[in-house]
Parts: sequence; C-alpha cells; structure tokens
Amino acid sequence: MESVAQLPDLILLDIYIPDVEGLDLFWHIRKEYHTISLIAVTAATEAGTVQNAIRGGVFDYIIKPVDAERLKWSLQDFQEKKAFLAGRKTVLQKEIDYLIGIQFTTKDEHAVKKTDLPKGVDPITLREITLLLGEMSQGITAVELSKRTGMGRTTARRYLEYLVSIKMLQPSLKYGTVGRPERQYIIRGTYEQNEKNKE
Repeated sequence: MESVAQLPDLILLDIYIPDVEGLDLFWHIRKEYHTISLIAVTAATEAGTVQNAIRGGVFDYIIKPVDAERLKWSLQDFQEKKAFLAGRKTVLQKEIDYLIGIQFTTKDEHAVKKTDLPKGVDPITLREITLLLGEMSQGITAVELSKRTGMGRTTARRYLEYLVSIKMLQPSLKYGTVGRPERQYIIRGTYEQNEKNKE
C-alpha cells in the first residue's frame, strides 16, 4: 500500500511564479490545505497584494531581496508559536494577543511591550530555549538545559521558571535513583496529554 506523503507545516511562497496568476496559488493552498501555514517571500510590494495576503492569513510577508536575519527570525517565531500551542485545548486572551502580535492593556494595567522581560532574561536566549524545548517531548531539568546550552544552572532555572510563569511550561518532579527529586519542566500541552494518557 502506497503511503500518503505528510503535509508540511509551513510553505515559503513566492507570489511571482511562472504560469500562476497573482495570488492564485496562495488561495489554492489556503482552500485545499487548511493546516499549512504560509510565509510569503516575494518581490510583490503592491498594497493590494499585501492586503489580500494578510486577509488570507499569511503568517508573515517578507519582501525580496531577503534579509537572512529577518527570515531566520520569522522561521524561529513560527516554531516558537507552534511549540506554544502544541497540545493546548484552550488559551487565554493574553496568549492569543501574543500569538497574533497584538499589544493590549486595560486602563488598570501598566503598558507593557512584548519585548519587556524580567531582569536577566534575554529575548534571543529565550527564543533559542523555546525552540529547543519545542523539539523535546520528555521535558528537561535546569541541569540538563545547562549542559545543552552552556549557561549556568541558576541562569537555566531562571529561564525555565519564567516560561512556567507565562504558562508555557508545567513543572513536575523527576525522581532519580538517589538524592532529592529534580524539578523537571515540560511543555504544558505535552504534560496535559501525558496526564490524560495515564487516566
């Protein structure tokens, strides 16, 4: 029996493709493959084209010639948000705001930018840790993260605890053969799925 090829999570799509009219291929993918995300990487700068791509739910729109760092940032952002949603059944409004890039505060809250992080938490390092965690299914301890990244255990723990505070990670205890149990950190969706499987 011939196996069906697995669909990709993401497609980098050029608008100007031979034998394709404008956004026709974009809309075809949107209509036939709802689970595939799209990043437009194109020389098309017409306002109408950009507007229609945004209306169609494009994850990002990058104009050629492509800046390598800009593209890398976009791909990392996609991975981070995919990992953030993995296994979740519900999300909070603030989490949705983060996912779609909206910064909103009520009159009773202090205005906080997305880039504002606790002291000692660097956004680039945080992104790298988030991507690493998104590739893992069993969780990680501060000691293990320290070994993988080269950062100190205290620093590793600081990042992990921050991710717990924004409800991306779920802490649990990992029991070894000797000594005290270690605090293990698991992507919340994975943790909830594991707990469900135990029932």
